[in-house]
Amino acid sequence: MQLILIVAVSLLSYAVLVVPLGINPAIETVAVGDVAQSTIQAPRDIEYVSEIRTEEARQAAESGIQPVYSSPDSSIARQQINRLRTTLQNITSIRTDDLLTNDEKRSRILALSDVRLQIETVDYLMSISDARWDIVQAESVRVLEQVMRRAIYEDTLEATQAGVSASVSLAFSEQQTELVTELVSAFILPNSFFSQELTDAAKRSARDAVQPIVQTYKAGETIVSTGEIITPADMEAFEQLGLIRSSQRWEDLAASASIVIVSAVFVPLYFFRRRRTVVLNDPKNIFVIALLFILFLVGARLFTGRTLVPYGYPIQAAALLLTALFGMEVGLVFAIPLCVIAAFGLPNSLDLTPYYLFTSLIGLLALGPARRFWGFIRAGLAIMLSGAATLLAFRIPLITLDWIGILQYAGAIAFAGFSSASIALLLQYLFAQILGLTTALQLLDISRPDSPLLQFFLRSAPGTYQHSLQVANLAEQAAEKIGADPLLTRVGSLFHDIGKSLNPNFFIENQLPGQVNSHDDAVPEEVAATIIRHVTDGVQLAKKHRLPVRLQDFILEHHGTLITHYQYNQAMEAAQGNISKVDIEKFRYPGPRPASRETALLMLADATEARARAERPANDDEIRALVRSVIQTVQKFNQLDDTLLTLRDLNLITESYVTTLRGTYHERIQYPKANVPDQDTTMLASRKEK
Repeated sequence: MQLILIVAVSLLSYAVLVVPLGINPAIETVAVGDVAQSTIQAPRDIEYVSEIRTEEARQAAESGIQPVYSSPDSSIARQQINRLRTTLQNITSIRTDDLLTNDEKRSRILALSDVRLQIETVDYLMSISDARWDIVQAESVRVLEQVMRRAIYEDTLEATQAGVSASVSLAFSEQQTELVTELVSAFILPNSFFSQELTDAAKRSARDAVQPIVQTYKAGETIVSTGEIITPADMEAFEQLGLIRSSQRWEDLAASASIVIVSAVFVPLYFFRRRRTVVLNDPKNIFVIALLFILFLVGARLFTGRTLVPYGYPIQAAALLLTALFGMEVGLVFAIPLCVIAAFGLPNSLDLTPYYLFTSLIGLLALGPARRFWGFIRAGLAIMLSGAATLLAFRIPLITLDWIGILQYAGAIAFAGFSSASIALLLQYLFAQILGLTTALQLLDISRPDSPLLQFFLRSAPGTYQHSLQVANLAEQAAEKIGADPLLTRVGSLFHDIGKSLNPNFFIENQLPGQVNSHDDAVPEEVAATIIRHVTDGVQLAKKHRLPVRLQDFILEHHGTLITHYQYNQAMEAAQGNISKVDIEKFRYPGPRPASRETALLMLADATEARARAERPANDDEIRALVRSVIQTVQKFNQLDDTLLTLRDLNLITESYVTTLRGTYHERIQYPKANVPDQDTTMLASRKEK
């Protein structure tokens, strides 16, 4: 049964993850580039990071980056300056060579390979004086050095050469300026070259500088109008709003399967290691847990496209309700996978997961054993405070909010806390009534001393009532030692003998001293039948007063299928030991045997208290021997086989009973009888003295 439910819950959880759920139906199938057949509006407020618009902005920033060139290479400048100086020296040598005619000098200057001078420029060069030539040489070197200090690209080389004349000193004549320009232009080369690496780095920086673009739509705002072309950004908005269903990748399906499998393994493995599977042994409990798990999971996945609703969704109520019904450990173990799966794969899962987890766990810890109405209020407040702290840590730093936005989140958190506590309080009552489950609040209400049934019990059978109180004390203390439910054990023990209140005088604890014992005049079978009937009478009273079915188990199981030994032995004596003449089944309780640790504790405590009251043990050793004798007797008749009690549990129970009974049967000092003088005599003696 447990395995079947685990598999069923796992499959349903996987279906919830992979099947898109939403309160808005999908619109007609559309694609990028289609013409919108109708105006499409946002059905609700939404805010999301638009990957499409962010990428468009980043591409625009990247395309705006111009090609990046390296810094001017100074070695090229030095090389060209040296070449210019060499050329100037060659021209000087030709100018000063007296062995050459003017035509030969002109021809040699025109034939220089590094520089191409116009004939008019060469004629002017040959006509100027040596002093002027020296000035021209110096100016040429200065201008070239100045030009080569600037970045010169291949595509700007001609423009740079054309602008050389602007760098020549204004003191030069037009012919001198032209001479310097022609000399320098020949030696200007590109000194800065395109760098792919620097360009790529600049583009990356430009992309990184673009912040994610947050797209917002208000409910009713138009996304695309009739006749407009649907853009990728429009399609993204449709997907975010749940208006269309995008196909899922196999990676997403595998991830969903993985998280479900991990959760399905975590829960049974935890309880297996803890060795505490009592709650999971009852198919009804497992069904309730599975039902709550799926219902709260489906509810959480209905609002995946909204901004605020997930933070106001009362998923914490599941943890509170499971804690109220089955204890804190069960609530904690099932809350963890529920919160993880509920937020898995959502756009804001990085902050929604810790929000769900921390608020649920802190809420159930604040609730505690759920024994007071105030505990639910405390749990709701804890959910609000922990939710605010979690959002401050994980959500608020990621988005930009004004005061209105902050108040909206605060309202969502407050609603989650209030509604979770309210839902848990209401549903735990409904589950207790419909499915017969017991809750701490219900048990505390039933066990109030002024409850009608307990008042009837006290008035009708005071001796049995006192016995039940002692048994409840014994069983409750032992339940705490072995990790059973102490409150359930105590309340069940209080009502286990309630049936005796319908025929109280038949039971010795309710008989007054000197009263005739009705057992003496009846045959053993009749006495046994009357004694055994207190079980069925108790169940009838429990049903009449609408006690939970779980408490009726205590009434039915506290004697198990044992027999009334005293009456059976009387019958055997009357039959002179002839077993065939005695029907043992007439002396047997209807049962069943104890099926839980709590009812087993009651059986042991009931027998122990009765024997201790009869035998009056004087010390710990006698009490311990008495308790062990009771346990051995019960084990002999296989009454504990269905209770999952271990030898360690039985040892703890023994020591707990010894400790509790020690306070009841401890030794007392026998005080001497006091001789108190009569009041009148004392007053008379006082007057005589006066």
